[in-house]
Amino acid sequence: MEVKFGHGTKHSGNCNKFVLRRYLSIYLKGLLGAFLFSLLPVVCQAKNLSVGKGFMYRTIREALEQSDTGDSVIVNSGFYSEGALVIDKRIFLRGIGLPVLDGESKIAVITVHASGTHISGFKIQNSGFSDIREIAGIRLDEAHACVIENNYFYNNYFAVYLANSSYCRIQNNRIEGFARTETSSGNGIHLWKGEYNTILNNHISGHRDGIYFEFVKESSIIGNLSEKNLRYGLHFMFSDDDVYKYNVFRENGSGVAVMYTRNVLMENNRFEDNWGSASFGLLLKDISNSIIRNNLFSKNTTGLYIEGSNNTIVRHNEFRRNGWAVRILGDCYEDTLTENNFMANTFDVATNATRNMNYIHRNYWDQYTGYDLDKDKTGDIPFHPVSFYSKLTEESPHTLMMLHSFFVDLLNQTERVVPTITPEAFKDVAPQMKPFIYD
Repeated sequence: MEVKFGHGTKHSGNCNKFVLRRYLSIYLKGLLGAFLFSLLPVVCQAKNLSVGKGFMYRTIREALEQSDTGDSVIVNSGFYSEGALVIDKRIFLRGIGLPVLDGESKIAVITVHASGTHISGFKIQNSGFSDIREIAGIRLDEAHACVIENNYFYNNYFAVYLANSSYCRIQNNRIEGFARTETSSGNGIHLWKGEYNTILNNHISGHRDGIYFEFVKESSIIGNLSEKNLRYGLHFMFSDDDVYKYNVFRENGSGVAVMYTRNVLMENNRFEDNWGSASFGLLLKDISNSIIRNNLFSKNTTGLYIEGSNNTIVRHNEFRRNGWAVRILGDCYEDTLTENNFMANTFDVATNATRNMNYIHRNYWDQYTGYDLDKDKTGDIPFHPVSFYSKLTEESPHTLMMLHSFFVDLLNQTERVVPTITPEAFKDVAPQMKPFIYD
């Protein structure tokens, strides 16, 4: 069955208008930021300062001290044990042959205070650790329009930390940590307060949270792989009007969490292999006016967990081989679940609600056993995705030991014919007979 955007749900028009508005807003304001950056003073006689054995400068610190705004500090391959480097003027810091900057597990490696700084081509390792300060491989403090790209971060507390910085791009970095406990580890890419930042094509693993946003507006997270992090592959709070798409989040302790946020677009992501008693592919808490579409939720304890959400559209997603495909709590209202595929999940939907205040329509459910006499590819009888057994396990988790028993199957079938325990209004009145094929 072919799916065309803009048809099949009462929210379609608003959905497409929202997406267009989000992209145009971020794109145009990003152009404005780049334009303003271009107005910074231009140095006509910028210098190249070379660092390394046999070059003019033996240390990076000396070259930074001698540099002027607009200069390039070129660091040749080698091992440099000189952390606590401070960049307070706009420069280009470029590594040749992946030189190693080592913080000796004592200090921050690079701190940037100058807007327009560009850092690329380094292995940055062994930053210090602190219970009271956010020590990082690279930290930006109120530094805007900076670029951090093509670096390898190894065994840092925080790898990249942006504080009150906007219009920055973190791109094509490999970030590897060895977090053992949440209290003794930092995040791979951490942003606190900013706007119009872009996190693009990074590979993050082994940190507390792979990517963390707090009070970050109008920003994009695109094409990243965040895996095997201690807590969340992506964790963001109070960060409105953001876009994340084409990311892979897999084998993270608790999956992905999006909290206390509105106007978010989550598109074409993969949430995979997040297993554990409190693991989710994607957790939404107090989310409103957002769109979740064209994502894959595969092999998670819970694919999508929704709490306190409203006016959010879940459309064109595939839920495959999860424990619970969707868990939606009773404090959610006016959310839309439409044109999704539910295949090979233990439970399609679970809820603690006694009534349904959401819109569930035109999904494909592989557990649907109804008929289609008029051959319009839509089932003639509604499907109740909340099974008796899923309701029972919500109240008594120990009953999971009865999974796949004949007795449970009999109870589920009886409940679907004559609902008495499950919320009768929680149903799809137009279940599809064949899975959707998404463009």
